[in-house]
Amino acid sequence: MLQVTLKGDTLHFGEGFSLNFQRTLRIPDDGKTYPLPPGLGTFPVNKVEDYKDRVPAQWVKDGGIFIPMYQREALWMRFTARHWKPNAVKVAVGKVNAVSGKSWTQDLTRDTEDYLVCPPQPWLDGINSGDGHIRQFVAMPLGMGYTVEGQVTGKEEFGGIQIIVYEPKPGKFPDEPPKRDFSAVRMAGLELANAAPPQAAPAGGTEMGLGAGGKMKQKIYPDPHGIDTWDVGNNGRVFVHIVNSMMYRQITGKEAPQTPVTAPQYTANGLPWFDLYDEHMGDIAAPETLQNVQSIKDMDEEKGFQPQQDDSSVNVPDDQITKYNIKSDNEIQDGDW
Repeated sequence: MLQVTLKGDTLHFGEGFSLNFQRTLRIPDDGKTYPLPPGLGTFPVNKVEDYKDRVPAQWVKDGGIFIPMYQREALWMRFTARHWKPNAVKVAVGKVNAVSGKSWTQDLTRDTEDYLVCPPQPWLDGINSGDGHIRQFVAMPLGMGYTVEGQVTGKEEFGGIQIIVYEPKPGKFPDEPPKRDFSAVRMAGLELANAAPPQAAPAGGTEMGLGAGGKMKQKIYPDPHGIDTWDVGNNGRVFVHIVNSMMYRQITGKEAPQTPVTAPQYTANGLPWFDLYDEHMGDIAAPETLQNVQSIKDMDEEKGFQPQQDDSSVNVPDDQITKYNIKSDNEIQDGDW
């Protein structure tokens, strides 16, 4: 089994793969497709075992880590991997697979591709919605029916994020270390002033899951190596619990970071958004299960709530979009990413 360790706010799986959870802009849910918003610093990550006398008993059974998020705050996951020896990765939200929409399993499935491979996948911002797009990960309390879990399964009992990382089988890739790791850079380059806390919203619980936000341009690349490349018995997994700021303070005695500025504020300051040159890369088709997930804005309307978030459209000028090349597997060489 791959050892999972926490160093700072970054999770490490074995010696070759790591990820962190990036604070970011919540893009407007206005029907438009947006480029990739920036990373505005990592969410603080804490081990469940360090607070086992203060967290729910089920957390102690599940183990893992926890992060604080405000209601309707967004995140994305940043992956760092070896370009010379990649990993397969499965991500679920509330034990609903974020790629396939199926129930969480610890195995890889042949009939439906339910995982991503790093590299070439540099990050994941939301659930697979097909045609080169995702719907942004946005935090919502459990018990209100807004989460992907609630809409797909009809229940909200798990919440959080589930991650499992697989090593390749021995001999599939070189064992020599590289000159440089694969690590896609997508940071704004500076921290903006934090915004005021989010607007009041319908009451919900203190434990959180992830719902579907606005639409973003992002592909989920198919496995370039094939399912038989991966050693399903050599894996590391973790349960990521999500709590609101009040519960985070009660458990840790610390304050959660305030939410980042809004997308209109950020864009008005002339700061960068991001995109990839990846037209040559494929995209895993989205199942109807995930295509039919309603956004948080749509759920507000269905439940008769007044709008709880600013979804004013943002026009992102082309000169504010920083673009990177993404290379296919057979193009990656030492020094590339």
